[in-house]
Amino acid sequence: MPEVTAPYAPGTPCWVDLAAPDQQAALDFYSGLFGWTGEIGPSETGGYAVCELKGKPVAGIMAAVAMGGQPAPPTVWTTYLTSDDAEATEQAVNSAGGTVLMPVMDVMTIGRMCIAADPTGAVFGVWQPRDFPGAGIVNESGAVIWNELNTTDRDAAGAFYETALGIQSAPMDMEGAEGYFSLSVGGRPVGGMQAMPEGIPEGTPSHWLTYFSVPDTDATVAALQEAGGTVLKSPFHMVAGRMAVVKDPQGAPFALINPKPMNES
Repeated sequence: MPEVTAPYAPGTPCWVDLAAPDQQAALDFYSGLFGWTGEIGPSETGGYAVCELKGKPVAGIMAAVAMGGQPAPPTVWTTYLTSDDAEATEQAVNSAGGTVLMPVMDVMTIGRMCIAADPTGAVFGVWQPRDFPGAGIVNESGAVIWNELNTTDRDAAGAFYETALGIQSAPMDMEGAEGYFSLSVGGRPVGGMQAMPEGIPEGTPSHWLTYFSVPDTDATVAALQEAGGTVLKSPFHMVAGRMAVVKDPQGAPFALINPKPMNES
């Protein structure tokens, strides 16, 4: 089981969460699809639900509600990048041309966070861990396996993330991955970046896309459709495995992939 036992290095994706209009329906959907367990949390946390797989935290689901005069957040999965100093990262985001959408705030004793957008408009979270480091299991069926930035300006995005968060980008030297960039922290790949894919609906903004690992992409897509989800891109073979891009019943997009074994070409 690929449990996370070491702290996440700054710049590394460490958590994903979903804001859903119907929180309980989202919990039921993802529990059925991935085998997660989770329930609506206490009122002092806004009901935030930490979903678990095999007893380890894998993702969060919260109610999408308007707060402080602000509109309710969109129904999307948000990728959180690790920081050892959220306030310093917030300043770096501003200096590098990004936009802070939600200033740094304490989340009880578990960490500090903010929400920002890069210069191309892709929204992401920043997480400074205290008691809670992030996902306790990754790269296993039902858990996050990849975080991908789809951007309208790859050069601008690459420069921003390196300046603000120390994430380096470089072309992937792999057949079938032409035009795809690796995002690395300390020489270790932690995600990917590409120009906005062909066929994506016109007007789609730059965004981070969460990939969940599954044992059978086609079977999972069928189960998703049976549960009320929709398919944006039907299952297809690509360099890393067999994947699909889908939406949950409330409209949140994400990707599914049955990864190839590391030694399989």
